[in-house]
Amino acid sequence: MKVNIHEAKTQLSRLVEEAAAGQEIVIAKAGKPVAKLSPLAQRRAPRKLGLLKGKLRLTEDFDAPLPRAIVQAFEK
Repeated sequence: MKVNIHEAKTQLSRLVEEAAAGQEIVIAKAGKPVAKLSPLAQRRAPRKLGLLKGKLRLTEDFDAPLPRAIVQAFEK
């Protein structure tokens, strides 16, 4: 949607509502685009720590060196 600056001044509340609903609005001065009104990204709910507690298991040798054959395969 493209509006001139005078219309943007008089209809700002409506334009902000439309932008919040997902519409991008270009504001023009003398027919040339000078600004854009667009929606802000929605904030996500904060992540909760520990959701996988007790569901994952690491073996004793998790950080042991890889066998030489596997290391050589990556070096080729």
